[in-house]
Amino acid sequence: MDIRQLRYFIAIVEEGKISAAAERLHISQPPLSQHLKAMEEELGSTLVIRNGKSIEFTEAGKALYKYALRMTELMEEAKKEVKEVGNGVNGTLTIGTNTHSVIELPEILHRFQKQYPKVTYKIQQNESLHLCQLVRERLVELAMIRLPLHLDDFSMMHLYTEPFYFITSKTRKPLDPQVSLAEIQNYPLILPSTEGLGVHYLILEAFSRFQLRPHIISECSDISLLMALVSTDFGTSIVPETSLKCFKGYPIEVYKIPDNMMSASIGLIWLKNHYLSKTAQNFIALLKDYFDKSH
Repeated sequence: MDIRQLRYFIAIVEEGKISAAAERLHISQPPLSQHLKAMEEELGSTLVIRNGKSIEFTEAGKALYKYALRMTELMEEAKKEVKEVGNGVNGTLTIGTNTHSVIELPEILHRFQKQYPKVTYKIQQNESLHLCQLVRERLVELAMIRLPLHLDDFSMMHLYTEPFYFITSKTRKPLDPQVSLAEIQNYPLILPSTEGLGVHYLILEAFSRFQLRPHIISECSDISLLMALVSTDFGTSIVPETSLKCFKGYPIEVYKIPDNMMSASIGLIWLKNHYLSKTAQNFIALLKDYFDKSH
């Protein structure tokens, strides 16, 4: 049996006559009778008893009608769900985000949820390099990362450029609102990352570009601990703007580093030449609209 035959049988039961069912289905009566006979032969059971122009349904016929309703309803639900997933209305958004790189992400997800309330989410937070690997392995479809990185395998959408700030305790002598890397290099620096990872590389690369040698006394990937250490004058640090927005309330002084000396682009990446779900496509469109208007 196929789904079409089940629909034919439902019509026969609900109309009570083969002729009326044929009219409802917009087919002639003989083919409908043939389908009914074929179903009975396949099941090895009599489904209807013909009494002249009227028909009665056997217990087997009543059982089949019950299951036919369920199966056709499931088929319609399956078609609807697949269509919704195809349109990005349903499905799962799998996304990675670099640690504290997109402070607006909760607001963005709220907007997306409002437009697509049936979508579920899988969100992973990690360093940019690891996020790239997760995208390559298809564990997440999209990732928000700090650049620069080698992105030959990926398509990328630039979101915004993030400035960096030099932070000290309030006990240190105040500086101008904007400070250069040359001024910073002699301060005891705590790097807000560990060797080989994103922010650590960006800071060292910036000093190297200007042929400067920073005085590094520590590495600390826990930003809240780093802020506490700086506020107690254990050392100074250089942090991206999002870290300052995420960790407020510490008694520190903040000085901007010129963008031409140090800044980082934040971008959204996905794998080139691979299928991208409609849910992910819809999120990319919303993200582009959000940052076009807000940055």
